[in-house]
Amino acid sequence: MKLKFSKYQGAGNDFVMIDDRQQTFPISTKLINRLCDRHFGVGADGLILLQNDTKSDFKMVYFNSDGNESTMCGNGGRCIIRFANDLDVASENMTFTAIDGLHHGIVDNNVIRLQMIDVDEVEDHDYYLFMNTGSPHHVEFVNKVEDVDVYNRGKEIRNGSPYFEKGSNVNFVEVTPDNNLKIRTYERGVENETLACGTGITAAAISAYVKNLVDKKSIEIKALGGDLSVNFEENNHKFVNVWLNGPAVKVFDGEIEI
Repeated sequence: MKLKFSKYQGAGNDFVMIDDRQQTFPISTKLINRLCDRHFGVGADGLILLQNDTKSDFKMVYFNSDGNESTMCGNGGRCIIRFANDLDVASENMTFTAIDGLHHGIVDNNVIRLQMIDVDEVEDHDYYLFMNTGSPHHVEFVNKVEDVDVYNRGKEIRNGSPYFEKGSNVNFVEVTPDNNLKIRTYERGVENETLACGTGITAAAISAYVKNLVDKKSIEIKALGGDLSVNFEENNHKFVNVWLNGPAVKVFDGEIEI
């Protein structure tokens, strides 16, 4: 059987995108893992199905590269916004359903904007913060993010206390002299550092504001794979109207035997 797919990336965070409106994709952990494999498949951080939805323009179903369905992916959300617009499934202003609820998306020329979920609770500890921005995120601030052993340190935290069974994504963040951020992220499910992580970038921006390390609610963040931005509003210590903004582009269309 031949499978048609598209490859998209947002700040280097790359995804196999499948138009599954007919729901013919044979969901299998083994198959998804192989498609995401960079040696034996297409190569990607995750795989995303675009399906029909009765409550919005479409539904997003996201799988990590390990083949398991996962929590929300911010850059994947921005890529499916571009994908849906390219397919004429949705206009430049759209809504879609994901595992964490309803999202709004905007195609503004080269900038793809994704409204994230509200963040109702931020755990502010001495040496780290933790929150759910659609996926769970541990955030640590460091002096020089380029010096961090992200793979080993991230793996240790991801599997350690207090996360254990469910695990957490792990972000190391540096505040730059211009009051913005640089970030590196270890992603669970990928089990490695990725070039960018949208939900992690969102968590980093909110964390910097909570810790009074920045004094603004529109923050630019530099990831290994590119530049993104986050803007939000605060209402009684809750963060609302949270938007993740940046590029999302098609890399190529393809066909593969499965």
